[in-house]
Amino acid sequence: MRILFLTDNFIPETNAPAHRTYEHCREWVKQGEEVTVITCFPNFPYGKVYEGYKNKLYQVEWVEGIRVIRVWSFMAENKGFVKRIFDFLSYMITSFITGLFIKTDLIVATSPQFFTAVSGRWLGFWKRKKWVMEVRDLWPESVKVVGAMKDNAAIRFFEYLEHKLYKSAWKIITATAYIRKEIINEHRIAEEKVLVVRNGVDFDQFYPVPKDDFLTSELGLQDKFIIGYIGTHGMAHALDFILKSAAKINNPKVHFLFVGSGAAKDGLLELNKELGLTNTTFIDPVPKADVKRYISILDMGLVNLIDSPVFLGALPSKMNELVAMKTPILLGVKGEAEEFVVENRLGITFMPEDMTSFLSSVDQALSETSNIQIDFQQVRDIIDRKSLANSMLQFLKN
Repeated sequence: MRILFLTDNFIPETNAPAHRTYEHCREWVKQGEEVTVITCFPNFPYGKVYEGYKNKLYQVEWVEGIRVIRVWSFMAENKGFVKRIFDFLSYMITSFITGLFIKTDLIVATSPQFFTAVSGRWLGFWKRKKWVMEVRDLWPESVKVVGAMKDNAAIRFFEYLEHKLYKSAWKIITATAYIRKEIINEHRIAEEKVLVVRNGVDFDQFYPVPKDDFLTSELGLQDKFIIGYIGTHGMAHALDFILKSAAKINNPKVHFLFVGSGAAKDGLLELNKELGLTNTTFIDPVPKADVKRYISILDMGLVNLIDSPVFLGALPSKMNELVAMKTPILLGVKGEAEEFVVENRLGITFMPEDMTSFLSSVDQALSETSNIQIDFQQVRDIIDRKSLANSMLQFLKN
């Protein structure tokens, strides 16, 4: 089967969407499918094209058997709203035009942002092919929740567009059971049309390793109890709450490590300075290959979101990498993520944006972390990327 996959993020970008798509497509190629990916020139998260690339009209490369077609887009840093909309719209147009000339049996378009899905729908119509919408997040609901845009005429148009996309797609893939339920109930979509393919992890890349003592020494964090957040510093992640809570911790052994960037990063650095914190360290994004080193030095991996019903179905992908390396999770997310951590005894949970709960969870972590025993084989079966990719492929072929 010839599959055309539309995504604005792809390797060498290091965010979760880029790797989810890459690892799925790589597995499909191994099973004999012909996969073409139309994507942007790599620029996430700073909106600047990576070294070795130029933001030109069109370029073809091959990545482990995947034909990757990169197209021009207006590049914007991963913060703000207006420029990012231009970024999304430009890719929607150039991916659509390019896709018209690609022979395919099936089109898959991933969201957010769902302007990519618009391109997929257009291509499905003009090429008379079935198209599939992959929904990794409820958009535009999440945009309203984080305050990036108020409920206005534009949001209502996006909600109308969202509904039309769900209705027109041949099949829908969701990243969580909660998102699937919302789409089925709120948009009256047939249950058999929607499949959950949760985020997973490549166990060939992430597995338990000894603590990187050289890195710990380099960061000056010897003999510290390190609570680390590795990933996007976005508006939804409530990291300002974590900094304010860190200011209340008097134990000199506890240290917070933040690795990554995002729309909220500058504000977090300013807040960190205002609070005069000495128990925090901020690091710029690191290559995917180096993430394992940073996870290895963590005593707890922090996974945190703002307190909102829209995130009841969130299953942050960073949890899977922590689990694969047997690193206990310190979780501040309600709903599906909390159930996953509690049921599989993967760490300690706290109420999102509740300082009393958070401080209590840190105290608990200090005394109980060594007692957390992850049932690795049971969880492995749930989050194995190869198995998940195969489930998605079978759904697409039937």
